[in-house]
Amino acid sequence: MTVDDRVDPRIARDGWAAYRAFVNPMVALRAELLGEPVRVHTVDEGRLVEERGLVEDFHGTQTFGHRNPVVTAAVMEFLASSSPNWYPARVNPYAGALAKALCERSTRTASGDRPAYDNVFFANSGSGAVEAALKLGRAATKRPRVLSIDGAYHGTTMGSCALMKPGMFRDPFGPHLPGCAALPFGDVDALATAIRANDVAALILEPIQLEGGVRAHPPGYIDAACELTAAHGTLLVADEVQTGLGRTGRFLASEGWARRPDCVVLGKHLGGGLVPISAMMTRAELFERAYGGHYASAEAHNTTFSGHALACVAGLATLGLLTDEVITRVARLGAAFRAQLATTLARHPLFEDVRGDGLLVGIGLKPSDHPWLSFEHFGVEGLADQPSIGVIVCHRLYKRGFYAFACGHDWRILRILPRYNIAEATLDRFVATIDEELGVVSELV
Repeated sequence: MTVDDRVDPRIARDGWAAYRAFVNPMVALRAELLGEPVRVHTVDEGRLVEERGLVEDFHGTQTFGHRNPVVTAAVMEFLASSSPNWYPARVNPYAGALAKALCERSTRTASGDRPAYDNVFFANSGSGAVEAALKLGRAATKRPRVLSIDGAYHGTTMGSCALMKPGMFRDPFGPHLPGCAALPFGDVDALATAIRANDVAALILEPIQLEGGVRAHPPGYIDAACELTAAHGTLLVADEVQTGLGRTGRFLASEGWARRPDCVVLGKHLGGGLVPISAMMTRAELFERAYGGHYASAEAHNTTFSGHALACVAGLATLGLLTDEVITRVARLGAAFRAQLATTLARHPLFEDVRGDGLLVGIGLKPSDHPWLSFEHFGVEGLADQPSIGVIVCHRLYKRGFYAFACGHDWRILRILPRYNIAEATLDRFVATIDEELGVVSELV
């Protein structure tokens, strides 16, 4: 079977070159230099197929595998119908159905009489959902400040970018949104001082910082955040774009917090990996306080394709796959996988630790000071201050059929987010593979 058997011949002929010429030349060059699986031409049982063979994708957007047949069938059935996709009055029954389903799956109140959340705003990306939470906080509290935690990655729109860790993803775009500031990671005293000023609209944080290095907050920090925000009228926002929807072995990673967050942000795999969609879940009381003044204010924050039918159909199909049994398997499989990694990789001098929860896994590596392994040696002087070890290990894993990634803010840490329906034998094979490749790299230092 050739590439052209599965890809539109016009796309197969020049589409990859056109991407490099007309979209993002540097991304194309990086992928080429690192040997990433670029010329992917089809999907086989949730895995990608490229010229070198099958590829297991650990990015995390394809929670039930690429082109999951259940989600694909739901989307195709909708497209074959005569239903409209976009409703000019904004009253979209598909958005209503998905919002209801999400709220019913959210953590219930202590009395168990109603869902924890009863209002949902849909956007098209995680960044867009974070913007919605940021604006809700300011509109509902009439306060100017929004706080994040150092090491955060909340998105790349102007508002969410202001909450980003300083560096290559944030610095070029200043001056940033006024009133936004980052608190030191794990510093309860700094948090208390900031919140007690009574001018903070919202505190937004990730239950586990993914791009910051798969970092869980220190014991007691989340409890302090829950208590302080409640006492001072500050909205507590959990950015669960990467931790939510079963990833940590719970429907929401914030389920176990001392109080439920005022807002939860979801994204990534909500659309089953087929259709972009994200969501901000909150309480109707907060929505009314922010946007309930009159008919015009009800649409003060919106996006044109918010909750369009096709995306919501994909979201409903994805929620149907995300059963309690699946989430229980994620918790069990993730614990065994992390333990196996920690035991197997302990022999390598470059290995530091394994971290994470459920099937959200970080593999910490020690940086190498060997001059041959520096970005400067590879001719990329602009990255001379970045550790290369994570990128080098990923490069070797690409050749073995595993698409792994280094954390955006800490390139020493590999972030491994397997699909929920991955075979245990595949995880075993990954452990054996990274054990071999880390051994090879360790011999070079």
